[in-house]
Amino acid sequence: MLIYNTLTKKKEEFKPLNPPNVNMYVCGPTVYDYFHIGNARSFIMADIIRKYLEYKGYNVTYAMNLTDVDDKIIKKSISENIDSNLVAGKYIKAFLEDIEKLKVKKATIYPKATENMDVMISMIQRLIKNGSAYNVDGNVFYDVSKFENYGKLSGKKIEELEAGSRVDVNEEKHNPLDFSLWKKAKEGEPFWESPWGKGRPGWHIECSAMSCKHLGETFDIHAGGNDLIFPHHENEIAQSEAANRKKFVNYWIHFGFLNINDEKMSKSLGNFFTARDILKVYSAEAIRMLFAQTHYGGPLNFSEELLSSAGKGLEKLKNLTEKIKEEIKQNNSEGNIPQIDFAKFKNDFESAMDDDFNTPQASAIIFDFIREVNKAIAENENINVQFYLDVKDYLKKAAEDVLGILDFSQINKQSNGELENDLIELLIKLRTEAKQNKNYSLSDRIRDELKSLGVILQDGKDKTTYKISK
Repeated sequence: MLIYNTLTKKKEEFKPLNPPNVNMYVCGPTVYDYFHIGNARSFIMADIIRKYLEYKGYNVTYAMNLTDVDDKIIKKSISENIDSNLVAGKYIKAFLEDIEKLKVKKATIYPKATENMDVMISMIQRLIKNGSAYNVDGNVFYDVSKFENYGKLSGKKIEELEAGSRVDVNEEKHNPLDFSLWKKAKEGEPFWESPWGKGRPGWHIECSAMSCKHLGETFDIHAGGNDLIFPHHENEIAQSEAANRKKFVNYWIHFGFLNINDEKMSKSLGNFFTARDILKVYSAEAIRMLFAQTHYGGPLNFSEELLSSAGKGLEKLKNLTEKIKEEIKQNNSEGNIPQIDFAKFKNDFESAMDDDFNTPQASAIIFDFIREVNKAIAENENINVQFYLDVKDYLKKAAEDVLGILDFSQINKQSNGELENDLIELLIKLRTEAKQNKNYSLSDRIRDELKSLGVILQDGKDKTTYKISK
């Protein structure tokens, strides 16, 4: 199995530290709001990688942190006039609900920052003791000049970074690039007691401390979005390796950016979608299918048209699985068994996934398999149930257990998202007919009622489309 390692900038053979065990850490959400569809890509692709490792027989310990103390959470708590722990609690609950709907397998552990203060403080103490960090009146900073290979993950050079105009100016720092390990508490902010006074940890130290606590000071895989390479993951490496005096992570995996209709997602552009918004209209399988059609490391363009197309592409898979369930129920043990090379399709799927988790190729192989099976069914009238059991076994393992683009338990059931989509389209059709009949009061009422439910109609030249508002 080959994995592209961001640290070495090349594909490397995967050799876990303690086979068949694999320790994997994925940067989770900062819980101050519902996570957006770009975050969903990282969570889903990490889930596929984890599930494929399990498919290959590895025992995966999968940790995903929950950042439940952060500037954004504090800002939200002030704006809503509620305690920051209530803000975090609300969005942790929402996060867990939404990833379950996205068919993301529950992590082995979800460490919370607020429950691991002792581990973070201990790591900061080690960094101060060995000269890698310094305290300025209750604010503790990491000294990047003391880490020889700072920039080795991102490829950035300290000299160029220091000259960059976007570096924040802070007179307390020895170097503009030095970053916070412990922040002195301001009036009204949540705080924890520490050797340096009341305060809270910096974001970077949270992930280092919690990953090392649960997975070891050196572990196999660390994954996250491309936007985390610098400074977050770069800083994780610096502080972890300085504190523990050993290599932090063997394989770094990063997920590409997601654009909406060829533009960067932004609230100001009106193209910001939460995963919760999208799940109201589209199935998790359609979302996962769209993501699987692009390699995890590359950029992905996201649009309702592409998402609808992915959903329609799954119809062949759903139709076949409905047929499988019906035939297994009938249990015909007398018919013939069409000759399909199941071993070849299995090997082809594994070869694709073994090559840096090539999900576009792997999903294409699954659809080649579906075409072959449909052809066999069309050419044979009396088929033994064993054939359908073998087909189900292949699809269950590849399409459901790894890619998550199929759910046998939901076959013959219409998802809530699909039903809502059909109902919205029906109301748009009725509104169009009302306008054609000059019944403008009815057409306006349909538009206004949908708007009150968060469905915004957009009248185009040829047809009316819609989007789900936040």
